[in-house]
Formats: sequence, structure tokens, C-alpha cells
Amino acid sequence: SDKLKNLLELLPEHDLPEDVKSKHCKRCVVVGSGGILHGSELGHLLNQFDVVIRLNDAPVQGYTDHVGNKTTIRMTYPEGAPLSEHEYPPASLFVAVLFKSVDFNWLQAMVKNETL
Repeated sequence: SDKLKNLLELLPEHDLPEDVKSKHCKRCVVVGSGGILHGSELGHLLNQFDVVIRLNDAPVQGYTDHVGNKTTIRMTYPEGAPLSEHEYPPASLFVAVLFKSVDFNWLQAMVKNETL
């Protein structure tokens, strides 16, 4: 618990972005990364949801006809975090799901700009 307290002290306090906070989540969809949507051509339907939550680092680019191109929230374990800044859409929220001890080490290294 001390490690977690120390880590939380490193993080700036932030709330949800206003555009996410103001949504009432009337229509939300969670899109997984299992590939089941490949060939479905449901992208246009998925883009109509108010909030699109994507899990892990499943690709969107090149598959938009099937998975859409809207991402409101991307949730993943640290090892699934996108490696390039270009993979973080500026209008979306990235949520790191910390589970293992090494996940907390990863977050600390990211915040302090350290090498793991």
C-alpha cells in the first residue's frame, strides 16, 4: 500500500475530460480485441454510439469498415499500451488497468520518464 500511495502522489489530480463527463452514456458500446468483428462491416453502426470503449490495443486503422473509427475510451493493461504517440487519438481517454506489481512499476517509470 505504501508503493501505491507514493505512486498516487506522483500523479497530477485530474477529472474526466469535459466531453466525456458531459455525456450521459445513453448508448455505450464496448469493443473487444478478439477479431470477431472482422468482415462484419458494422463500423458505421459502432460510430453512432455516444461512447465507444475499446479494450486492449486492437487496431482500428485499416479496419474501420468493420470496427468503426470512434474511440472515446481505450482500456488496456500496460503491456498492451500503444507504443507510438500517433496511436493515442487526441479526443480519446486512455485508461491503464493496473493489476500486477510490474504494472505499478511501469506507471512510475512513465510518470518519471525512466527506463524500465
